[in-house]
Amino acid sequence: MKPFFKIILLFAGLFSIVSCTDHASEKPVGQNIPESKISGPFHFYKNIEIRPGINFEVVSWGRGVDSLGGYLVLMSDTLKNNYKSLSNEREGIITDAWNMDLDNDGNPEIYIEFSKQHILDLNVYEYSSGSFNKITFPGLNESLKKNYGGNDKFFMKEGELFRSFPLVNPKDSTQKAGELKTVRYRLSSNSFSSSEVKE
Repeated sequence: MKPFFKIILLFAGLFSIVSCTDHASEKPVGQNIPESKISGPFHFYKNIEIRPGINFEVVSWGRGVDSLGGYLVLMSDTLKNNYKSLSNEREGIITDAWNMDLDNDGNPEIYIEFSKQHILDLNVYEYSSGSFNKITFPGLNESLKKNYGGNDKFFMKEGELFRSFPLVNPKDSTQKAGELKTVRYRLSSNSFSSSEVKE
């Protein structure tokens, strides 16, 4: 009796498998059209964790020309259920964002790096007393602009902020001199100062 029951179960299982694999009734739904890639509106996102529970998120958006649009800085303090945001327009592409406390006052500063035609710039915001305060980042002064042609890079070294760029020959602006100029930035009382690093 038991072997007969097993044989019936085996045939029932085989029948159900065969009946589920009938390909004759399948019909194509549509043609295989390759999907066109549509760039989304959010071009940049970075989560910056200050310490556990406190995060800053930088989000860039825009449609059409990628160098125009807006950006958000979102602050989340999950320990105190405190959430703040800042929005602004942008000209240029956000290439990076990071946190520093360059003036050592205990308030985080969010640095947002923009690139526009191979020239970098920074927007800096200090988060203090529950709000964002913009700190104006200085452009290069006349002596530092000498032989400047863009293609610069910002970097941090031993808690300080630097900018380096290749020197351009003033007689022929297409010829690179090969040397780098480095500028050090300092922050005091929410005001930047800059000086050339002589090596």
